[in-house]
Amino acid sequence: MADLLEDRDAWSMENCSIVRAFEIVGTRSAMVVMREAFFGTRRFDDFVRRASLGEAAAAARLRELTADGLLERVPYQEPGQRTRYEYRPTAKGRALFPVIAALREWGDTWAAGSDGPPLRTVHRDCGSPVRVRLRCDEGHDVALGELEIQPGPGLIMNEPAG
Repeated sequence: MADLLEDRDAWSMENCSIVRAFEIVGTRSAMVVMREAFFGTRRFDDFVRRASLGEAAAAARLRELTADGLLERVPYQEPGQRTRYEYRPTAKGRALFPVIAALREWGDTWAAGSDGPPLRTVHRDCGSPVRVRLRCDEGHDVALGELEIQPGPGLIMNEPAG
């Protein structure tokens, strides 16, 4: 990690993936809408109620998350009613689930009330708690001190001063 990070001023993060991700899901309402989608909420009125959002805010978030490809609109029609739409996570949206699970796990540990976290996530087959872990492609759990930061293909190098 030291080599690339030692000369931190030599490279730019103007195209930072974290910043780009926050441009898509960096609002409280976007994260709450995605939480609800992962919990199975599908219909507009249910998002409004369960996410405690006003109709305008819920509509804006659903529109943005759909435009960004995290949710898809799927038509449905109740007998005698006009066609309406449900919102379902896409593959891109489902890939966000570990991020939300990690945020919830962090919140359970560091921000829960004195009674403890409101929900637990367990493995349906064995009942054991489910936790988010950093793991390399070889299957090793990796701690923060074991990470190495290497240049990626999109790294932008700064122009040398002078």
